[in-house]
Amino acid sequence: MPHTIPRRAALGLPGALAAPALAQAPWPQAQPIRFVVPFGPGGTTDIIARILAGEMSRRLGQSVVVENRPGAGATLGTGQVARAVPDGYTLLLSVISAMAVGKVLGGDRIPWDPDRDFAHVAMVMSTPYLILVRPDLPIRTVADLLAEARRRPGAISYGTSGIGSMPHLVMLRFLAAAGGGLAMTHVPYRGAAQAATDVAAGVLPTMVDSLTAASANIRSGALRPLAHTWPERVPAFPDIPTFRELGFRDLVVDGWSGIAAPARTPPPILERLAAVVREALQAPDVVRRYAETATAPGRLFGEDAQRFVREEVAVWTPVVRASGATME
Repeated sequence: MPHTIPRRAALGLPGALAAPALAQAPWPQAQPIRFVVPFGPGGTTDIIARILAGEMSRRLGQSVVVENRPGAGATLGTGQVARAVPDGYTLLLSVISAMAVGKVLGGDRIPWDPDRDFAHVAMVMSTPYLILVRPDLPIRTVADLLAEARRRPGAISYGTSGIGSMPHLVMLRFLAAAGGGLAMTHVPYRGAAQAATDVAAGVLPTMVDSLTAASANIRSGALRPLAHTWPERVPAFPDIPTFRELGFRDLVVDGWSGIAAPARTPPPILERLAAVVREALQAPDVVRRYAETATAPGRLFGEDAQRFVREEVAVWTPVVRASGATME
């Protein structure tokens, strides 16, 4: 925020009153809005954030600038926004991996609270997670993968976007549900894009990723999907079965993202942001881009979004603790 000049100094300096006037410019006229993405550039959340930032900029009449702040399972950038001034000029792309997983894994090392320290403006997207394999492998179904993993315990490796990430947690839940002490070797990456490249190139046999991120590789045949974590099949990919229909009744996961501001951001600003996000999600370009990646738009705003995040944290906390996952 611009610095104001103390009143005594202002009275003694000709023209100094211009500085306080600038500081009092109504939101969002004073300066560009920072939109923090807690992942590196090029991934699913970064793409979605940039699409929305462009639409929000046009509607607000102010630049919305995406800043990538990756690290610590998305909790690093998330924590930076929790500590930011609650003036409407710093926003967060909130993600399940930080709010409902990373906070639990980090424990006392993470001082912010997903509910208390954030004003959740809107949910903006949801996507299922999939197990994907190289298309040259003779693994065409989940049953094939389980048979191979049992035949060669620990020999099958899988990539994810990192230790304690949602893809990692999904695979841990899958292996636990499969029973029989099933083991596969985890290969964590700093992002899903490089993992997908390595699987497609034959470096790894399999990986877990979101449908939003994997949709182009699935359509091109670079990756073969085995199953996904939504409770029902995805209309854009009707041939991909759900884990639920394959007998994994509890393996239902929604990879959501939202927009949040620091707690105590003024309600009029939050209400305006929610309205702008609602409009942005209905913009033709956003609708088209979401459809291309089989991404479901968010439909919760304001208090409904706040309640949703609170409920997700309550649901996932015991699951994460029971999974055995740890944060790097």
